[in-house]
Amino acid sequence: MSATHDRAPHELWITGDHDADHLLTTSGNALLIGMTLDQQVPMEKAFAGPHVIATRMGGTFDVPAIAALEVDDFVAVCAEKPAVHRFPGSMGKRVHEVARRLVEEHDGDAVHLWASAPDGVALKEAIAALPGFGDQKASIMVALLGKRWGVRPDGWREAAGAYGNQGEFRSVADVVDAESLQKVRAFKKQAKAAAKAKAG
Repeated sequence: MSATHDRAPHELWITGDHDADHLLTTSGNALLIGMTLDQQVPMEKAFAGPHVIATRMGGTFDVPAIAALEVDDFVAVCAEKPAVHRFPGSMGKRVHEVARRLVEEHDGDAVHLWASAPDGVALKEAIAALPGFGDQKASIMVALLGKRWGVRPDGWREAAGAYGNQGEFRSVADVVDAESLQKVRAFKKQAKAAAKAKAG
């Protein structure tokens, strides 16, 4: 079964801001760019980024319009205070690059990326091929699509690894309200402490 769903079956709760979460619910591009920004900032700030960008670019989140801008002009949009990310320069360039790839390879629509994936392995590989998406981030994105967006090609849970598990609070894929957000934060803190201890 290919991943044919084009929007979340239920309203997402990630940022706590209704408008930002509604954009994530209805726009695959916004969801993907939120995940792109989810690095070295709180996840709710990262995933609110697409709504902030949309507000600054005329009210809609338009990937082809982002890709059409000169990269420095788009970075300026991201750097406008309050900045979209802690590192608006490097992350603005990354978002611009992801937008350009979506335009060149997926007709400007992230939904086409996952709709064409025949199985979970292919879905993860397609996501991992994007700028800034390593193995872990691609796994989390597969879990987010499967758990919250209804994109469930065969083998998606296996492709997501531990992030595909039910009943655990490991990533943004498991956030449905303020309580689960705090549980995910606690898990991340413990995992970071354990990694630090292991490293000595």
